[in-house]
Amino acid sequence: MENANLDPKKAADPRPQTDRRLWTDFLLNYSLYIILGLMIVVVIIINPAFLSLTNFTKILTQASTRGILALGLAGMIVLAGTDLSAGRILGCCAAVTASLVQSVTYTSRMYPNIESDLPVLVPLALSIAIAVAFCLLNGFGVAKLHLHAFIITLGTQLIAFGALCIYIDSQKGGAQALSSFNPTFLNVVNGGFKIGGFTLPFLIIYFLIAAACMWVIWNKTALGKNMFAIGGNMEAAAVSGVNVTRNIMGVYLIAGVLYGCAAFLEAGRVQSVNTGMGLNYELDAISGCVIGGVSFSGGVGTIPGVVIGVIILQTINFCLSYLSVNPYLQYIIKGLIIILAVSIDVRKYLSKK
Repeated sequence: MENANLDPKKAADPRPQTDRRLWTDFLLNYSLYIILGLMIVVVIIINPAFLSLTNFTKILTQASTRGILALGLAGMIVLAGTDLSAGRILGCCAAVTASLVQSVTYTSRMYPNIESDLPVLVPLALSIAIAVAFCLLNGFGVAKLHLHAFIITLGTQLIAFGALCIYIDSQKGGAQALSSFNPTFLNVVNGGFKIGGFTLPFLIIYFLIAAACMWVIWNKTALGKNMFAIGGNMEAAAVSGVNVTRNIMGVYLIAGVLYGCAAFLEAGRVQSVNTGMGLNYELDAISGCVIGGVSFSGGVGTIPGVVIGVIILQTINFCLSYLSVNPYLQYIIKGLIIILAVSIDVRKYLSKK
């Protein structure tokens, strides 16, 4: 009689449903990593020579400047915003850097009156100053004018691109790529520490230092805590006493510093700056952030996640180039990765509501 009165739903074993739920959550959280991991495995199967210390070093070196850019942009995504101007700001600052570090023996240099190599801190400081000015303009638009980050950064993107074109076109010899940099600058950017028969590039070290600094800011400072609070719920943060305007401006200020550093390093890495510099860099940075778990819903993200996301994305880019995939097809694959990453992010957000 007791068994007859039992509710069949209560009597059913809940473990299968729990297991299915755990598997669903696991696939939802890590599906992008699984897909990208399988792509890398396929490349290794096609060409086992891909697994080499040299290739891994190249991937990290290529990811370094975009990684520093992503570390700055990640804060804006945590604030539930974005930055479409990051790539063009980098290009503008890289052009200024390149014009100041040209070798004095180069007859077609932009500033022939500079008769001796400038200290590398001069172009670095100027690059940072320009990037900070652009980012503070973005921050002012978001914090004080209450513009959506998409709109203000779209406008700044066009301003930075126009400034870049005017600057390069202002050369006496007409618009030409800025190149032929002095050896001191190139060594600061492209040099490295020799460890036995292996050379650890400075660019990787710079990337790790930037990541470590940002980890401290995000996790050990009031600015970092307030940033997550504002991104999670701006109204609640304001009610709890957080100075929303000041903290948003602080996030954009730090982004400007990182953009300026990335521009300085990128100029030396590619060793030639033209009007195409920085094109779509912001898309790579945004993709790396989202792959690394920084949510567009705001208030979610980690620095290790950004670093891993940028490296994974650069590994995919390197794999596609390594296999000589059509460059136009590479754009399609990158676009699909972005759509997939954002779709998973939205799905995670909806599942929590």
